[in-house]
Amino acid sequence: MAMRIIATMADVSGAAHLLDVTSAHIDGCLYHGPAGLDFARRLANAGGQVAVPTTLNVSSLDLLHPDLVRLDEGTRENARALMEAYVAMDCRPTWTCAPYQLPTRPSLGEHIAWAESNAIVFANSMLGARTDRYGDFIDICCAITGRAPAAGLHLDEGRAARAIFRLEGVPERLLADPIAHAAVGAVVGRATGTMVPVIVGLPPAPVTTEDHAKALGAAAASSGAMAMFHAVGITPEAPTLEAATAGLSPLLERSITPDDLRDARDALSTVPVGATIGAVSVGTPHCSVREFAQLATLVDGRRMAVPFYVNTGRDVLAQAEREGSASVVAEAGITVVTDTCTYITPIIQARGGPVVTDSGKWAWYAPGNLGLDVAFASMAECVRSAIAGELVRDEDLWGS
Repeated sequence: MAMRIIATMADVSGAAHLLDVTSAHIDGCLYHGPAGLDFARRLANAGGQVAVPTTLNVSSLDLLHPDLVRLDEGTRENARALMEAYVAMDCRPTWTCAPYQLPTRPSLGEHIAWAESNAIVFANSMLGARTDRYGDFIDICCAITGRAPAAGLHLDEGRAARAIFRLEGVPERLLADPIAHAAVGAVVGRATGTMVPVIVGLPPAPVTTEDHAKALGAAAASSGAMAMFHAVGITPEAPTLEAATAGLSPLLERSITPDDLRDARDALSTVPVGATIGAVSVGTPHCSVREFAQLATLVDGRRMAVPFYVNTGRDVLAQAEREGSASVVAEAGITVVTDTCTYITPIIQARGGPVVTDSGKWAWYAPGNLGLDVAFASMAECVRSAIAGELVRDEDLWGS
């Protein structure tokens, strides 16, 4: 059954053949309705077992903190049954949207079959692994067969940049904060569509970290359909602009200015500065160990005036507990959410006001998913807002 689906998708994508994959990441374990559960059970009951190491994306439940999720009993039971069906197929119960933060991850040139939009972008862009933009159902079929269509971003020609973006006049202090990269991602995602872009002017490491790249990719994949970006001097396949474009002429070329980034920030916000807020949510995609430590530094000795949530993977939480940052965050009254995310399942209990987030992805999806107003801000601005109970901006950061 899985191979028939893969073969059909190969025909649709025009692939001449299939190729071996070394790992898979499954998005279909997030419960959206009975069809997803029926499909997983069909595979599991037929004896389906994954043929390659396979990790699982976020679910609809937080198994470590089950009381946080406010779902009716029937939906909760189905969500748990879906999780169990994938574990029964020998998938690893990682429950994270950031599998690249796990100890084992693919390397340059490896073919993989990853779902979850931000994970796809990170794998292609920062690791140099090769995956097309897989989604529910096709992901587990690739995992069971160990095969994927030889098409799209698996091929050299599919990875050439056809859109060029040049940063102009963006302050260094702003570029040192992941919020700038998220804003860049929002601009690039809306303008690029399905093309592969290349970005010129982002500062190299150690200024641009994996957390910066994560923020960029997640925002771009949410605001558009992007599955890969090049950043000259940063990403593995873009030592130069010429290497990123493979010598092809661009179909789109434009600059990104500080005004563009402020416009992107404001487009992801539905409330003005000074507005009373109801809650704060950070860590979408899941908070890294480094970000957990940063959050602990920002909140150390302070108490939050509104509910504050941090989303992270259970592996990261375990390391943060060992290093002590988790206890600092807990003492500040911050709620840790694992296994799921606050924009896809009912957890947030906002006190009658908008939610402030440092995530372009959360800001993009939460208004539609949860019916909440939102403000997009840096992590430091999120903490300051949570302490004050109102939206606080560091306008010096934004160069205005």
